[in-house]
Amino acid sequence: MTNQNGRFGIHGGQYIPETLMNAVIELEVAYQHFKNEPTFQKELQELFHDYANRPSRLYFAKKLTEKLGGAKIYLKREDLNHTGAHKINNVLGQALLAKKMGKTRLIAETGAGQHGVATATAAALLDMECVVYMGQEDTIRQALNVYKMRLLGAQVIPVTSGTATLKDAVSEAMREWTSRIADTHYCLGSVMGPHPFPTIVRDFQAVISQEIKEQILAKEGRLPDIVMACVGGGSNAIGAFYHFIDHPEVRLIGCEAAGRGIDTLDTAATIATGKLGIFHGMKSYFCQDEYGQIAPVYSISAGLDYPGIGPEHADLHDQKRAEYVAITDEEAVNAFELLSKTEGIIPAIESAHALAHAIKIAPTLTKEQIIVVNLSGRGDKDCAAIARYRGENIHD
Repeated sequence: MTNQNGRFGIHGGQYIPETLMNAVIELEVAYQHFKNEPTFQKELQELFHDYANRPSRLYFAKKLTEKLGGAKIYLKREDLNHTGAHKINNVLGQALLAKKMGKTRLIAETGAGQHGVATATAAALLDMECVVYMGQEDTIRQALNVYKMRLLGAQVIPVTSGTATLKDAVSEAMREWTSRIADTHYCLGSVMGPHPFPTIVRDFQAVISQEIKEQILAKEGRLPDIVMACVGGGSNAIGAFYHFIDHPEVRLIGCEAAGRGIDTLDTAATIATGKLGIFHGMKSYFCQDEYGQIAPVYSISAGLDYPGIGPEHADLHDQKRAEYVAITDEEAVNAFELLSKTEGIIPAIESAHALAHAIKIAPTLTKEQIIVVNLSGRGDKDCAAIARYRGENIHD
């Protein structure tokens, strides 16, 4: 698990053009300097507490637990954070770091729009310019978040290349960063890309598992049996897993987007269907076609619609420390509806993938066992899409 030269086992690295090397070296040096610097940490903790509404709550889903008739289910309520998802944790950290580095401009990629909204929010707060790249397909699926980003003062650039989804937005953001290194920081939204991004994003998201650990010990007097989270690139999951990695008695389960099924081409389940490759500056597992090209992927969830997985997750899979399961659109939508009706909590469709697996396995466990599900975001943004999926034609 040690990160040597930006590697997690065989994964990670810096597979980038020479034109970006100076930028990532500058970023790594700045991060190493500031990450333990008292003033930086004090400012960040104040932002977490006063602005982002941390610590987020750990909620015992009593009615859902009783309905399923097995293990106790706790929800880590990242949906209650400012901007409605876990994304704000990483963005506040990176934006503050960029400000300390003298940068005046943030660029970002976004799929479901939550990372874009969080970046635009931090840019407004810290008086920085903001440009967000978003696949044109996703701008249609997530029109409300596009409006929010523009309302917050960001420029949203629809990306029409490739599949016009998240992977293409990442490619465009990296391309632009190459030409604007002097004043611009690329605020990458997940635990992916070239070193040091997977480490930086993980460290800022690790507050999730730090809080889960403290909160579950206070409520139950022991660690959970299982921690689970949805996985696209993997930032909310690594955040929820990190402080449990050295506790082998805690099972870690990442829930990928199977789309219409892992036996179809309409899937985004990387661990289930992918192969080792190099893309977006890192070595990891990626969904590929027979020629080794990055394959088009599909999920009802724009936030999980990515053809790869972060290198630390790839290593956790290799080491058999974490399990990765595939959840279909139908299973996720059923979980989305069940939590809404049972607990009065509408989850993000991304988070519903993790809930779906909890719903599957909780009845097979004893009533003394504990599952913590990281509820990575709220579902306002998904209501119109889920209604359409169910045949009800409503608009955002």
